[in-house]
Amino acid sequence: TDLRPLDILSEAVPAGGLARGMRVFQVQGVRGFQLSASRPRALGFPASRLFIHCDRFPEEFSIIVTLRALSAPAKRNEYIFTLMVEESPSVLVGLRYAPDKLHFLFWSQERAGGWQTRVTFPNVSLSDNQWHTLILAVSGQSFSLTVDCSIPKDVVVETPFPASLSVRRASFYLGNRRRRKGVFTGLLRQLVLLPGADATPRICRTVNFKIATLSVPAVLQDVPAKPLSNEVLKYPYETDMKVTLGARPRCTKQQKAQFWFNASRRGLYLCNGSAWVSMLEVKHRLDYVEEYQNLVTNSETMGIEVFTIPKVGLFAAMANRITPPGSAIYRWTDGKFVHYQNIPTYQAQSWKYFTIGKKIFLAVANFEQNERGQEFSVIYKWSRRKAKFITYQRITTHSARDWEAFVIEGEAFLAVVNHREGNNHNIDSVIYRWNPRTGLFETNQTIPTSGAYDWEFFTIGPYSFLAVANTFNGTSTKIYSHIYIWLSGSFQLFQSILTFGAADWEVFHIGDRVFLAVANSHSYDSGMPAPSNFYAINSSIYELNITAQMFVKFQDLLTYSALDWEFFSVGDDSFLVVANSFDGFTFSVNSIIYRWQGYEGFVAAHHLPTVGCRDWEAFHTAEGSYLFYSSAKEPLSKVLKLKTT
Repeated sequence: TDLRPLDILSEAVPAGGLARGMRVFQVQGVRGFQLSASRPRALGFPASRLFIHCDRFPEEFSIIVTLRALSAPAKRNEYIFTLMVEESPSVLVGLRYAPDKLHFLFWSQERAGGWQTRVTFPNVSLSDNQWHTLILAVSGQSFSLTVDCSIPKDVVVETPFPASLSVRRASFYLGNRRRRKGVFTGLLRQLVLLPGADATPRICRTVNFKIATLSVPAVLQDVPAKPLSNEVLKYPYETDMKVTLGARPRCTKQQKAQFWFNASRRGLYLCNGSAWVSMLEVKHRLDYVEEYQNLVTNSETMGIEVFTIPKVGLFAAMANRITPPGSAIYRWTDGKFVHYQNIPTYQAQSWKYFTIGKKIFLAVANFEQNERGQEFSVIYKWSRRKAKFITYQRITTHSARDWEAFVIEGEAFLAVVNHREGNNHNIDSVIYRWNPRTGLFETNQTIPTSGAYDWEFFTIGPYSFLAVANTFNGTSTKIYSHIYIWLSGSFQLFQSILTFGAADWEVFHIGDRVFLAVANSHSYDSGMPAPSNFYAINSSIYELNITAQMFVKFQDLLTYSALDWEFFSVGDDSFLVVANSFDGFTFSVNSIIYRWQGYEGFVAAHHLPTVGCRDWEAFHTAEGSYLFYSSAKEPLSKVLKLKTT
């Protein structure tokens, strides 16, 4: 019990540097060696450097290993270490693992006729990209394995470990058996031989069992040696830093210490386990907006949906009015939108992109009947084989204006806005639930609506909400639009807000504040005197009042037959852009970008010439940030680039 630990890993590290084929990586705050497969012999050393006074392997001992194993293919074995005689391919002592088991190998010529004995520990899961500490205790015919200081796995075999195993002319090899096949691909932090004792009581006294240590090379210790004067660190090491690109990913305990690079904002963020913390960011400010691309469309465009298909690219689906040729999908290619696919539609009003598991869908809201007098809106599914959208499911709708897709408690839903049936504007809009068994959407709930234009789904904490923009009840546009809350398996009325021809709801967050903006399109009431201008009317922004548990009016903004709001950010600044479509005299009306000014609310910052503006979409690419608007009065849509300083 008083024999000293023999640090196999430290012995392989030359004084003042690293062995060839050896690199240092830091993962989850812990350092380990990555071993190269190209020069397996370079990762070996003579056993005589450890067994100075005796050339016999101990009869009783423990082997302590701390490692991080990558996910390995089935049936693949990787060696943690071996002890081999120079002129023989046989392994005197070795440790190797497969995805779900660990093997201890030893050579016993006296008892096994010169054959190798293998002791297998089943159900040992190491290939999970996590750090683990293993303690293998050997005594005669008894073999005990402890993983992360859990309950030991005991195995008794017929052939005992030899009492006198010669290590003369033998060498230790790290992560291999002197050849490239079966090289250890993970990280190795600790490899210690402790003669004459079970090391478990000495190791299992720390809080973090997975990285418990008996002896670790200096280069892998938590605090690197302080450099002398202006020298660089004595031991260079690299960090296995996982950096995620693209849209803002989740930040939970699983992503803690991972990085996210936001290309559009040129910022690097670190996940602290609950939120992304800015580490390095270029602060942009919106300077001006310039025309970037004039996109000639099939016909007037009622709506745009910009979306990204993973590993394929950025797309824009245009809801075009005239059939044929129907609606077009464009793909972002070399910094421009290029025509990609035509889809037959019938006075399409909007598109909605959504996913369910690995399935990718695009739903169109058709306003008119097809050539056969049938009125369907259609869900299309992305075909990876054909690299285009193909028809998946037709759903009967009534002058559909909009689709909204959302997930509640793990279930997928799709809600359609039915605008009118014939001359009747007071009809039901429908919420459909995805049936995983049939692979189809089925009716789940109907909600009475009045000439509705838009659904907007959002969540606040654990609660899910669905807001409908009611536009016209047959006699007036001065009607209530409603916000519903999900309770006990269905949407129930939460709040009603008086609106004037509401065409769109837009929910957005600024800090921890929640806002809801409505686009009011016009004021008309058959029983009231006509106003001087039906279309110059306030659109309103509401803010959630937590105490009152309702949305209260925050600000009114004068708009001209507003049909859409779009919220976006540039640097630390927040903006709203409104789609002004008609001022009572002309469709050539400025749409306006409003900048968030804190207690002043939103203040007009940029006036953008538009013609019959129907929809705005903000999107980002590696080249910058853009706004995309559609015209309901001419077959021309425009991409505007946001110029920043």
